Amino acid sequence: MDRLNQPLEIRANYKWLGILGVIGLILFFFVQVFPQTSSETLEGQTTKVISKSEAEAAAKAFASDRLNIQTGIAAEPLVTYQSESDLYGYLSKEKLLTEYNKKYEPKYPYDVFRVRLPESSDQGYVNVDVHMNTGKVVGFSITPPYSKYAAAMAETNETMRKQKLRIVEGNMTLEDKEEIASSWLQKLGYNTSSLEVSSGKDEPGLIYTDSSSQIGESQLEFKFSFEDGELHSFLPGFSVPSAHTAYVEKQTNSATMLTMLGYGLFTIVLGILAIIYSALTRRYTSFTRGLFLSLFYFVVSLLTTYNMLPVLEAEGFSQFGLIVAMVVQVILSIAMTVLLYFSLVGGDGLWRKAGYNAWARAKEPGYGRYVLHSMFTGYLWAFILMGAQSVIYLVLDRTIHSWSTTDASQSPYNMLYPWMLPIMAWMAGISEEAVYRLFGIPMLKKIVRNTFVACVIPTLIWAFGHTLYPIYPIYTRPIELLFIGLLFSLIFLRHGYIAVMFAHVVFDSILMSFSLFSMGDLTNILAGVVTCVMPFIVAWVIYLFYGKKKEKPYVTTPPPEGLL
Repeated sequence: MDRLNQPLEIRANYKWLGILGVIGLILFFFVQVFPQTSSETLEGQTTKVISKSEAEAAAKAFASDRLNIQTGIAAEPLVTYQSESDLYGYLSKEKLLTEYNKKYEPKYPYDVFRVRLPESSDQGYVNVDVHMNTGKVVGFSITPPYSKYAAAMAETNETMRKQKLRIVEGNMTLEDKEEIASSWLQKLGYNTSSLEVSSGKDEPGLIYTDSSSQIGESQLEFKFSFEDGELHSFLPGFSVPSAHTAYVEKQTNSATMLTMLGYGLFTIVLGILAIIYSALTRRYTSFTRGLFLSLFYFVVSLLTTYNMLPVLEAEGFSQFGLIVAMVVQVILSIAMTVLLYFSLVGGDGLWRKAGYNAWARAKEPGYGRYVLHSMFTGYLWAFILMGAQSVIYLVLDRTIHSWSTTDASQSPYNMLYPWMLPIMAWMAGISEEAVYRLFGIPMLKKIVRNTFVACVIPTLIWAFGHTLYPIYPIYTRPIELLFIGLLFSLIFLRHGYIAVMFAHVVFDSILMSFSLFSMGDLTNILAGVVTCVMPFIVAWVIYLFYGKKKEKPYVTTPPPEGLL
């Protein structure tokens, strides 16, 4: 990191960074990308996925031909990606994914396109689940405008929920349900000879099990639900062992506590301290610093929220509910923007007071060239980080047997514009490096008087904010991100905020670009490519703009009062 009153310069050994970067890329591709070498947990989607328009066409044909329901044209169909994350997680945990994909996935997928079709005759709608690869319909539900099924399912007390569902069904007998269900099973071409009823006569719904189809402790089930004496839904699939469900629930509760206390509470504390230190170090910094980055973060945050609108719509939010959700997100975005702004100001002030130029100013001589070199350094470090992450994944996979599952709420398939996904990388790189490195390290260094400890504490706070990701055990990500965060801290201490920001952005951008590549269409593939080179483009534009301006020596702030 440069000292004040010294020329801006990135002191990096590009030869060794390049060698380590190449090694990192090789590790990344062989561990996380290539299916034949990647672990089962990291294995991605390798089969061609149909388009949403194809899924919509298949759903409309099924609704018309099999359900005798004509869909309306007044409202647009909603196509979202849905996933049986508990089933996928169980298969992943028990190393059964490969076997399941070969034997059962073509007929009983854990990932589907769910197409919601509004009926033309009333305000009801039909949900049709379509296989994402074959385009075949694998399940459906019919929701009339007067439906009370969702309200009954929302009951948290299990006994009360069952009672309400029985009332919603119209107090059908088990024989009534079997008559309707067997008719549909035959109509859809299922062999009923090996099926047995596994639900009690006083229980809501109806479940058939197929003892001949089992993987691990998971068994094939055909689930039916009813409303007012008619079929409400039919969903075939494999059961999830209760022990696994209980484990995930317990882990999720623990992750929620870690996120709220370990991340949320201490991040608020950092925000308050950032405001205080911004005032205390105002002689050494400027309150105009960080305005652009903070505004950029705020705008991108709102765009990202808007981009996830299909997720909220799929959850059944009303128009009023959507407005409330958006207002809440705006409030949260404002709070995070304020945190970012004061972290930038306070962090810059702390470092300059100590005599270091952690965040170069645009009017300093050589700024354009400095940004360009920071970008190159960031790319090389990002490649190293990708390799380090791959090694960490392998070690955790073989020691604590970590595993992951799906999360439909974060999928690019559930975004209005999937190509916008990578802008989140810029949000993360700008904000997290400002809060937990630019401000967090010098502030904690004043308290603990040890650089390493001052790096570990904000890194752990940052890591705890990632525990709700569907990776188990929940301490998997904190362990991974402790090492990754310490590497980010090293980059920051050696090269400053701009370099570590680029490293973080490139790291996240490349990982996110593979989500776009997996979608298969030309638009998103091109968007993924642009995503990977966008940090280079941004740095090059800055270099061209500031390289042509006449450089003037910058009069620095008052001399340092003491080193950190």
